[in-house]
Amino acid sequence: MDARAIIAGLRRKQTPSDAELAWFANGLASGAVSDAQAGAFAMAVCLNGLSDAGRVALTKGMRDSGDVLAWDLPGPVLDKHSTGGVGDCVSLILAPVLAACGVYVPMISGRGLGHTGGTLDKLEAIPGLSVDVDEARLRKITREVGCAIVSATGQIAPADKRLYAIRDVTATVESVDLITASILAKKLAAGLEGLILDVKCGSGAFMKTPDDARALARALTDASNGAGCKTESLITDMNAPLAPALGNALEVAVCMEVLSGNHAAAPRLYALTLSLCERLLAMRGATDAKTQVETAITSGAALEKFSQMVAALGGPPDMADDWHTHLPKAPVVKPVHALTAGHVAAINGEALGLAVVALGGGRRVETDRINPSVGLADAVGLGQAVSSGDPLCTVHAATDADADAAIIAVQAAITIGDPVTPGPLIIERIT
Repeated sequence: MDARAIIAGLRRKQTPSDAELAWFANGLASGAVSDAQAGAFAMAVCLNGLSDAGRVALTKGMRDSGDVLAWDLPGPVLDKHSTGGVGDCVSLILAPVLAACGVYVPMISGRGLGHTGGTLDKLEAIPGLSVDVDEARLRKITREVGCAIVSATGQIAPADKRLYAIRDVTATVESVDLITASILAKKLAAGLEGLILDVKCGSGAFMKTPDDARALARALTDASNGAGCKTESLITDMNAPLAPALGNALEVAVCMEVLSGNHAAAPRLYALTLSLCERLLAMRGATDAKTQVETAITSGAALEKFSQMVAALGGPPDMADDWHTHLPKAPVVKPVHALTAGHVAAINGEALGLAVVALGGGRRVETDRINPSVGLADAVGLGQAVSSGDPLCTVHAATDADADAAIIAVQAAITIGDPVTPGPLIIERIT
């Protein structure tokens, strides 16, 4: 095998063979492929694309470039992945709900990216909790609790870790082929039997249009099934934040309300979580999936699973009973007032996400430390009627100056105008 020949073929719009793509992925992990060759490969794929078969082969090659977990558990091993949005804290509810239904969820998650929050950052808003565990501890927590939300070890899909860093500095991030392989390599290395993908579409998502979201959902679904993991995708609306809170500790608080049975605290978040759980269970043959999921929450079983997972990851042991006292709180809380009367006609989710980053709730550069207490809470919903002076949300900030800047950003991000009817939460299902 020769990296130069593979790149030359891609330049001529020829998809490499399965063996060549597997070799290239291994070369990324071992160092046999240089940074220059990796950058050229990424640019060639970005410009000319891969065939459907090539996308599957690259996914499998990157998955197999490191450890691939295998499980021997008395229940199915399932997971979900979201392409990223604002106020999207589904994973913190979904994993313990599935665990309460007899499913095992070894969820390898990520941190915030751009304007979108990261599941790991949200979870680490809980004092003492660490998501950095080795494989032995991941296996122990998954077996004993039923779910573990953790970061990837250095042995999970190392080819993706290297290629992603190169893509980030070579303007080759936005390729459906490379995005697909990157997402699935890490997920499939967890040894899953089934996967549900939540592909976001709208102002708060990376994919702004239904056509772009559909293309990514189809690519992900086909590649994952082609790699041997039964997979479906839901294309879901992200023209408004999924939860009424944005920011790490604030989103954990909303999740705790939902897990405690207060569905009204975040109706869209609750509805989407139920739908994703139902599809996963139905994919495994369950005929009473909706009842199972609802019972997991109403019985308190899911809340107890979440508390057990938190304790196993080093967090407080009484999270189920006393979560209010454990979550950090910002010293400055100010309302954001509507400047005019009307209805919430549009919400720029990306702008809201960036406002949270500016407050310190996300990273501008990789070395930034996140302030888990800051963010936006009690946000209005799309279509809601407001009078001049009504609160649009509350800002939780470290300083008065930070809060005042966020107020201006939020007022610019929320359009008050004529009445609108929000679109459906689930736009399409891809099987």
